Amino acid sequence: MRKTIKVILGGIPLIFLPQIVGAAESGSVDTGTTSWMLISTALVLLMVPGLAMFYGGLVRTKNVLGTMMHSFVSMAIIGVLWVVCGYSLTFGESIWGGLIGWNSDYFFLQGIDDAISDGVPEYVLAMFQGKFAIITPALISGALAERVYFRGYSLFIILWFLFIYSPLCHWVWASDGWLFNAGAAGVIDLAGGLVIHVSAGISALVVALFLGPRRGYPKSAMSPNNLVMTMMGAGLLWVGWFGFNAGSTVQSGLDTARALTMTQVSAASGALTWLIIESIMFRKSTALGLVSGILAGLVVITPAAGVVKPVGAITLGALSSIACYYALVAKGKLGYDDSLDCFGIHGIGSGLGVVLLPFFIRESWMADASAAIGKAWTTWDQLLVQLTGMGATIALSAIVSLIICVVVEKTVGFRLDEEQEVAGLDYSLHGERGYGMLTSDH
Repeated sequence: MRKTIKVILGGIPLIFLPQIVGAAESGSVDTGTTSWMLISTALVLLMVPGLAMFYGGLVRTKNVLGTMMHSFVSMAIIGVLWVVCGYSLTFGESIWGGLIGWNSDYFFLQGIDDAISDGVPEYVLAMFQGKFAIITPALISGALAERVYFRGYSLFIILWFLFIYSPLCHWVWASDGWLFNAGAAGVIDLAGGLVIHVSAGISALVVALFLGPRRGYPKSAMSPNNLVMTMMGAGLLWVGWFGFNAGSTVQSGLDTARALTMTQVSAASGALTWLIIESIMFRKSTALGLVSGILAGLVVITPAAGVVKPVGAITLGALSSIACYYALVAKGKLGYDDSLDCFGIHGIGSGLGVVLLPFFIRESWMADASAAIGKAWTTWDQLLVQLTGMGATIALSAIVSLIICVVVEKTVGFRLDEEQEVAGLDYSLHGERGYGMLTSDH
């Protein structure tokens, strides 16, 4: 009897052997990399409610829901557009002289049901990239906060996604994009220094100038309604940024570890530097300064996390905080109303990372680039490529954003009328109140 039981128990693994062998033999899916990409996709999506909390805490009480809606609605609008045509426009084969991409198999994702790319189901890669597309226009909402129609904002992000994000993403990240193939190894933009932060920052500046300042700015006090929520949002952004940067390596290996480490180091350096600046300037450190420093450190390392070492990450984080701090000082003197500092943080900080990263690239990367082209590739060579990418991004974002602003204003309306702006977005546009109570600034 005992021997029979041993035979039966010993045979149990054999029951599942065909399934195990079949999975091993297929060899199609790298489960380790796929698992990490699934986690990274979720982490990047986590950044959207994190951004909503970050922005929502910075506005006045009467606008908290309307401001958070600007982030969340991007999940709906861009989430659908990405599946319908976005993935095709960005990662399809170049058409119209490389201006944009197109692949009919990517239209409604209808041709990738069985596709596996580098060991990862293409659905996962499509969804990962889709989260970047969602958060980018949401960043711009920080510049137009508290003074636009919801319908106008919705149309703006649709047009912005189609005519700015999609072409730029194709240029920088598609395998046949002209910036992807510039120089020895293309423009270096691991996770969207150009595609996301510089484009959003430049567009934010254009929108802020087009709309004009909020009524009462800068004479009337426009204090944050909930810095606790802003700090929680910053924390979620920091956590989500690991998926943002480390996930962009599209592997689960050494480069992933490098990108994750540099993200942490730069964010910490940026936060510490901003605290030091405030301690010197004001003899005190603020919560708002701390979270501003966190973001400054995160945006600057976004393009560079895959190619720099910890010393470079510390230096970039510190320089970004200094540059962003003085950009916000300059905003106050120049008088334009980039409400929540999208340009001052994302545009300036990430732009700095794009331009300075060639001076901190690890030696092994430069050696590989030189070997690939059969001659020495220098820091100055890469700097020229980076500047080319920067110029193209600024030109596309600035010119097309202005056109989009005019179109939105002339069609559905963009800038709120005075009565609705004074009443606040929450009540006048959504019929709700964020905290269920009346306040002095309602």
